[in-house]
Amino acid sequence: MRVRRAARAGIVILCAGCGTTRMTDTTRAASEMMLVSQAIDNAVAQIDLTELQGKPVFLDTQYLDGTVDKGYLTSSLRQHLLAHGAVLMDERPKATYVVEPRSGGVGTDKSSLLIGTPQMAIPAVVPGIPSQIPEIALVKKTEQKGIAKIALFAYNRQTGRALWQSGLVEANSTLKDTWVFGAGPISRGSIRKRTELAGEELPTVARLPLPFHLFPDTTPPAPEPPAVATVGATAQTFPDSDRPSGPVALPAVVGAAVWVGPVVPVAAPAPVAPAGGPARGSPAPTPKGL
Repeated sequence: MRVRRAARAGIVILCAGCGTTRMTDTTRAASEMMLVSQAIDNAVAQIDLTELQGKPVFLDTQYLDGTVDKGYLTSSLRQHLLAHGAVLMDERPKATYVVEPRSGGVGTDKSSLLIGTPQMAIPAVVPGIPSQIPEIALVKKTEQKGIAKIALFAYNRQTGRALWQSGLVEANSTLKDTWVFGAGPISRGSIRKRTELAGEELPTVARLPLPFHLFPDTTPPAPEPPAVATVGATAQTFPDSDRPSGPVALPAVVGAAVWVGPVVPVAAPAPVAPAGGPARGSPAPTPKGL
C-alpha cells in the first residue's frame, strides 16, 4: 500500500516538473520607456505657452528627427499648445506663426555599485565546458536616470521676425534598485508609486532595516550661471514680430537713404532781406509821393 502511494506521488512530481514557462520581453524595457516618457512630461510641463494663446500656429518637428520617442514628444507638445489656447494648423501656409522645437538630449543613463564578487570566468575543469563563478553580491545597487532637454521658439512666418522663445528646459526621472544579500530588487524612484520588493509594492507602514545609509542620495549642486549668457537660455517675448519686413531709413548712412513712408511736399523757403537793403531778385520799392 505504501509502495503504491509512493509511486503515485513520484508520478505526480514528475508530471508537475515537466511543464515549462516561456517569458518574453519587448525590444525596450518598460522601465526605460517610463523613464524617458516621464522626463519628457516633466520638461514639457515647465514650458509656458501663454504668448501663443489664440494664435494660429504650425508645429514644425523636422529638427526632432533621430530623437528617442519623437512621436511621444511631438504629441505632448501638440497637447500642451492646445491646452494654452493655441490654434493648431496642419499645413504650414495656413498658419501665421511657426513653432520650432529642438532636442538637446532625450535618453537614459545607468550606473551601478557592487559590494561583493562580480561574475568571472575560470579555467575549464573539463575540456570544452567553460566554467564561471556567479556574482556574489553582499550589497548591490543600480541607478537609472531619464533625461530630457528641449527648447522651443516661435516666429512670424510672414515677416520672419521672432515672437517668443521658451529657453532651455531640462528635466529628469529616476529609478533605483537595491539588492541585500541576494534579496531584491528593492525598487524605488520617481516612476514608482511606492517602494517595491521583487515587483510587489511594500505597505507604507513597513520599516525594513535596509542599509540605505550605505548609498546616500547625493544631489549635485546647482550649476553656476555662465559668465556669458547663452543664446535661447531664458524665456523671452519679441513684441515686434508682426511688424512688416522691408527697407528702413537709416540715419547717418553715407548715400541716399530709403524712405518707405508717404511723400510730403515741402514749400520753398521765403527770401530773407539782408540788412541794409532789399533781397536780391525782389522788386524795388515804390517811392513815396509818386
